[in-house]
Amino acid sequence: MSLIHFYRKPALSSAKKNELLSAAKRSVSGSIEDIETEYCFNVEIAARLNDEETGILRWLLSETFEHDNFSSQSFLVNSSPVMSYPLIVEVGPRLNFSTAWSTNAVSVCHACGLTKVRRIERSRRYGLIIRRGPTSETSTDQEGKNFSLLDPLGLESFPALVHDRMTECVYPHRLTSFETGIAPEPVHIVPLIEEGRKALMKINVEMGLGLDEWDIEYYYNLFVNDIGRDPTNVECFDLGQSNSEHSRHWFFRGRLVIDGKVIPHTLMDIIKAPLKKHPKNSIIAFKDNFSAIQGYEITTIVPETPGLPSRCQEKSILYHAIFTAETHNFPTGVAPFPGAETGTGGRIRDVHATGRG
Repeated sequence: MSLIHFYRKPALSSAKKNELLSAAKRSVSGSIEDIETEYCFNVEIAARLNDEETGILRWLLSETFEHDNFSSQSFLVNSSPVMSYPLIVEVGPRLNFSTAWSTNAVSVCHACGLTKVRRIERSRRYGLIIRRGPTSETSTDQEGKNFSLLDPLGLESFPALVHDRMTECVYPHRLTSFETGIAPEPVHIVPLIEEGRKALMKINVEMGLGLDEWDIEYYYNLFVNDIGRDPTNVECFDLGQSNSEHSRHWFFRGRLVIDGKVIPHTLMDIIKAPLKKHPKNSIIAFKDNFSAIQGYEITTIVPETPGLPSRCQEKSILYHAIFTAETHNFPTGVAPFPGAETGTGGRIRDVHATGRG
């Protein structure tokens, strides 16, 4: 499989660009005169696209009728005798998992007959425009355009302004493949029967499972005495996730004993105390993963017959504001496909069916 690239500008609205420019001048370098942006669509295809297929793909990715803003060549080209692009930074999603955006985009492509498309990831490219000087060095990519040079101008801190390190990374070169070159760690047996509890204690430290003495004793007895076999490292990792505070709420809802003295209230009781004393405009609180505050009457469009195909009508409804909601993105890092289902269901429950589902 190979990658083809398409570019669309801009990647930021004027207001967002000006906000980023101010932040870059303030925290990166005062020599930055302007910032130009574009999206890059990295498209993985199983076979070469013909002209008709390429036309459909271009139509899907361009989104608007502004054809001049869409191209198979980058728009970040140095054309000024005074200004230059000494640094072009490209950031995009980490490559070890296909993003939800990619899954949707590929589904749309397949529905349009583009079955050769296997994956699409959208990255963002930032061209920092500064005045030419004796230290303005450039680097070129395969197309001969200036590209990603974290160079002597001291601009290495710029990427931190434009990407989330947890889900994204900097692309030092234009992508030619989605392969990361990282081989998955092989599954292996944790020798509890042979080595005893110390084997579980060792993998607990190595993998950061967060198991305490009680957990280690419990799982040792579970595998050695009850099940009668050794666990795998994958099973141990799963136990660590299942026991996390995210999943079980042990600490917040559990009984606290400090210096041998039982605390009369749990952490959750303490957190709820201010609400109980001053409920004020709270509508829903501590109902699983969301809360809502008093809203107001708004005019909106709703179906005449909810749950069935029907016309929409204008209606005045009291809408309360959802104040917090759990992100539901945690499981996707461990199990992308079932995790995504959990995430979607959780968002529907927390946001669209607040207080009901």
